[in-house]
Amino acid sequence: MTDTLLSSRVVLITGAGIGIGHATAKAFAALGDHVVVTDVLEREGNDTVEAIRMAGGSAEFHALDVRSTSAVDALVANVEARLGRIDVVVANAGIAHKAPLETLDDDKWDLTFDIDLKGIFRVARAAVPAMKARRSGAIVALSSIMGTSYGWDEHVHYSAAKAGVVGLVRALAVELARDGIRVNGMAPGYIRTAQLLSEENSLGAAGAEAAGTFIPMGRIGEPEEIADVITFLASHGARYMTGQTLVVDGGLLVGRY
Repeated sequence: MTDTLLSSRVVLITGAGIGIGHATAKAFAALGDHVVVTDVLEREGNDTVEAIRMAGGSAEFHALDVRSTSAVDALVANVEARLGRIDVVVANAGIAHKAPLETLDDDKWDLTFDIDLKGIFRVARAAVPAMKARRSGAIVALSSIMGTSYGWDEHVHYSAAKAGVVGLVRALAVELARDGIRVNGMAPGYIRTAQLLSEENSLGAAGAEAAGTFIPMGRIGEPEEIADVITFLASHGARYMTGQTLVVDGGLLVGRY
């Protein structure tokens, strides 16, 4: 293990090839942390690592499908064996596929839950034992305002899974608090990501810009604005905070009446 890794945190991020995960990986690296970038998107994941290294940071990429318990367990064990620990887990991997109720079959429902909710559970479950042994660790799980506050038509499977993340965060936080592990959630509003800009599965570019007109801050958010709050949740500054899911939405929820 290098002196740099001995003096920095090891941060494992799922879904770090694009969007919020990509921005979060760069944000942790800018703090001096070593980032383990994971994604099913191998080219994009490697691009994230290259961007971090070009900026002088430390990162590595591993292909990971969070639907696979064996793959998650193997990756966590590999990182812990090589680097000695995982200090922070950011469980960000997720999908959002539009499906009206009449076309929402069991397979579509199960796929969304397997990634958006059970994928978070798998990564947390794998990382917790070593965190318990060190009595130290932080887990941040990605929910959504569509799971905390809104229903989303033609996305009931997504809203249900993201609501489940809030319950998972609360339960894990209570169970793990006395072991020195904090668990918090993040619920982004409308953020400029490939998911939001998808015409097929979300608002599309025009719809995203239109959404900015009814957000009190007058615009949709940027991935970096979510990443900065995630780094806070994993920081010493949030040391007495656990079981919370923070909404970061430009005032959208409080401004709709």
